[in-house]
Amino acid sequence: MNDLLRELAPVSASSWGLIEDEAKRTLKLMLAARRLVDFCGPLGWNVSAVSVGRTERLKADPEQGVEGRLRRTQALVELRVPFELSREELEAVGRGAKDPDLDPVRNAARAAAIAEDRAVFHGYADAGIVGLVAAAAGSGLMLTDDYEAYPGVVAEATNKLRSSGIHGPYAIALGPRCYTGLTKTAKNGFPVIEHVRRLLDGPIVWAPALNGAAVISLRGGDFELTVGQDFSIGYLEHSAAAVRLYLQESFTFRVLSPEAAVPLSYHTS
Repeated sequence: MNDLLRELAPVSASSWGLIEDEAKRTLKLMLAARRLVDFCGPLGWNVSAVSVGRTERLKADPEQGVEGRLRRTQALVELRVPFELSREELEAVGRGAKDPDLDPVRNAARAAAIAEDRAVFHGYADAGIVGLVAAAAGSGLMLTDDYEAYPGVVAEATNKLRSSGIHGPYAIALGPRCYTGLTKTAKNGFPVIEHVRRLLDGPIVWAPALNGAAVISLRGGDFELTVGQDFSIGYLEHSAAAVRLYLQESFTFRVLSPEAAVPLSYHTS
């Protein structure tokens, strides 16, 4: 028996396959940060923390002439999103139904992806995670709703990175407001987002959990997402009418070189 208890669920192999495929499709669409930062893992469900390579001198020595130092670590946080599926819909899969109602799976995957990305971009203080935007705030630039001006802001951001000795390739993560505005705006008949694309040698990434945007170096070694258990689906309980499952992961995030990103933020009133 494994930790996910899937063998106890009244779910057929074919239904499990559809559930997992639907979750994977949604996660692939929604997850943005994994395309921009270093990914370490999955290390396993039993991993609880990662070393930050530093120690803290203890006040009390264990023995005269013996120094004590405590190794510092950063704990992984567990995210769990429960959801419920109709047993009638799951049984229909066994009869050959190709259109089961899997909205709960999509909604759970969407929520989990947003939670991970929000922690990466904007931090999760209760979990000890400092987000990329806050860590790099000192080099940030301001945005407005004048989307024709975005190429100039992006050019300034890449210049900031080069001036700091941070080489590319460079990518940009665009929050929903930025992405929608850029794709709707044209200059001289040419979409502004394509002007932005020409300034970069890396991808433009739609990032629904990001407020504003961020220009990020993809050279590696600057931002680290550490995953213990990657997104997995487990079993909680069931009734005559429904099966309760959950989507779960464990992770943490560290900014190793804040100078390798330039956040682009809107003025707040």
